[in-house]
Amino acid sequence: MKKSPIFLLMFGIMLHGHSQEQKATALYTDATLTHLPYQDLQALSMDAGIADLDGDGDPDILIANEHKPNILLINDGKGKFTNESKRIPQVAHDSEDIGIADFDGDGDPDIIVVSEDDKTNELYINNGDGTFTDGGDRIPVTGTSNSVVVYDVNNDGAPDILIGNNGQNNVLINDGKGHFKDETLARFGAFVDVTQDLTLCDIDKDGDQDILVANEDANRILVNDGKGFFKDQSADRLPYRSEPEETREVVTADIDGDGDLDILYGNVQAFVPNALRQNRLLLNDGKGFFSDITTTHLPKDEHRCFGVAFLDIDRDGDVDIMTGNTSGARFDGDSPFSVYINNGKGSFSDTTGTFMPASIKGRGFDIDFVDVNGDGIQDLFLSNRGSQDFLLFGKKG
Repeated sequence: MKKSPIFLLMFGIMLHGHSQEQKATALYTDATLTHLPYQDLQALSMDAGIADLDGDGDPDILIANEHKPNILLINDGKGKFTNESKRIPQVAHDSEDIGIADFDGDGDPDIIVVSEDDKTNELYINNGDGTFTDGGDRIPVTGTSNSVVVYDVNNDGAPDILIGNNGQNNVLINDGKGHFKDETLARFGAFVDVTQDLTLCDIDKDGDQDILVANEDANRILVNDGKGFFKDQSADRLPYRSEPEETREVVTADIDGDGDLDILYGNVQAFVPNALRQNRLLLNDGKGFFSDITTTHLPKDEHRCFGVAFLDIDRDGDVDIMTGNTSGARFDGDSPFSVYINNGKGSFSDTTGTFMPASIKGRGFDIDFVDVNGDGIQDLFLSNRGSQDFLLFGKKG
């Protein structure tokens, strides 16, 4: 039977799509069972901090483990990890988020882990050999904390700490030796939020870091004056939804190649009645003022998106999007990680299921894209709250 031109066109599209899917899937392979101590990682993983914690030149993994002692995984240099959690104090807290920096100025990385329900923020000081001592008494504030970022706020060369709380967010200034002073009211001013995430970015291209605040209520932009004092300019710079928005995570990247940072909000419906689950994409005008391009540039979704990341997952030179989802009833059931591919101009299409094995499902809370096995190709570590964490190696495509 002679095939019509339309049939041949459709058949060609199907073949092309199948070829692309095969090519995409081949880019990442599941190394969880061979390279992670997987029996230990049915954890309540809220966040992963990835850095060279033992000073041997390769990245290790610290997991913020909710209501349990945190987990420290040491890399053998080829991406195979062993559980060496005994290197850090093994105390159970409601751990939520991790920051890593040399707080005491001795040349090795220290750790801050903020906690929510028990209001106990953990500061771990590196002893110089990749073991850590509790220095929590150096943190002068407590709070119901969900997020932490590390940044030299006052430009003195020492990393300071910013904490996002259910309540007043905090600015803690380092004395250069890893002791901190609360300068919250002077540098932030007084405001109360239910903050889930803080992200640093230079939104206005003036050379300093501003702060995006992701909240269970209205999100904020805090603009840096260049000296580490921040002003809330949200009303002028952000477009707000008329419907409720409950943002779990906020990330930035230059999605359209114009040299400025755009914003992606990862949204959920967990504690805010009638909040829209749809993630939201905002375009920067080059001066730090944003327009909402969600409906035209981002696929529609109904996930509860607890983790979002910009990353070049298809290795074509532009930033794509990956999200970790907890979409089941009552947050049960494992969900696929969503992948949205950039067309090079900041418009994204849904390619979920084409870059990773179908078995990669979980309750995704954090996504890390880093070369852990030293082959020059970015790998994926996926943190799941209450289901298996995953390690995926990037393959040469």
